Amino acid sequence: MSNKKSEADDRREDVALSYTEEKDVRDNQGLNSVSLYAIVHREGLEELQRPMMSLWWSGVAAGICISLSILAEGILHHLFSHSPYQFVIENLGYTVGFVLVIVGRLQLFTENTLSVILPLLSKPSLHMGVCIARLWSIVFAANMVGTFLAAFFSYSLQAVPPELVEGMTAISKHYAKLTPSDAFSYGITSGFIIAAIVWMKPSVKHSQILMIVIFTYLIAIGNFTHVIAGSTELFLLALQGNISVAETTALIGATLMGNIVGGTGLFALLAYGQVAREIEK
Repeated sequence: MSNKKSEADDRREDVALSYTEEKDVRDNQGLNSVSLYAIVHREGLEELQRPMMSLWWSGVAAGICISLSILAEGILHHLFSHSPYQFVIENLGYTVGFVLVIVGRLQLFTENTLSVILPLLSKPSLHMGVCIARLWSIVFAANMVGTFLAAFFSYSLQAVPPELVEGMTAISKHYAKLTPSDAFSYGITSGFIIAAIVWMKPSVKHSQILMIVIFTYLIAIGNFTHVIAGSTELFLLALQGNISVAETTALIGATLMGNIVGGTGLFALLAYGQVAREIEK
């Protein structure tokens, strides 16, 4: 009796599917952790192999484009200046630059705190460490040049109407009030969230924009600190004399370290830890 039952179970499990049905199953089956790791790992290796000038100009473009987040926030701050929901609405603008940079595949430093670290974790070597240091240095410097140019064009060259610059300045002042310790702590959360976005991208091909908007809006509404977008705010304040160069440097440095701890020290290690045993097989 038990043998007959097991044979029946086997027949039910061994379902013959046509090619079209098999394709439907594959297309609708979610990626597992190992598959996600493999995709992000491969992307990291590709980034490490890119020419220096490609990384540089992509990084500068990312710095300029991420500054659209501050512009969008400034616009919404100006338009909803008398609304009781001003804070909630204006922070939606923060998502704009991130959508452009991430979907446009531009070099954003905080994305690289996860993708290029996974190859190092799987095969640690001095050569890999040097390659990562090279990429981080180029991309971070390029991002800073891009955000400074955006702030300079917005304020000094008056490429943005004065009333909108006032809105951008108003939403930037909260950052200048933070201590370096606060900037570091809040940067950990922000770095973790950006790394999570990078990890989730392969799973949400058809709803990437929505995913990016949701999680970057969380950064904005929570007043967490992101070193690249935040540098636009600080540069804008510095150009107006509202904050000193020393204060600007201290806040950028503290936020940078927080983003690295959140993206590399926490998320990357957790992401690798959950698949380490499986990829060793």
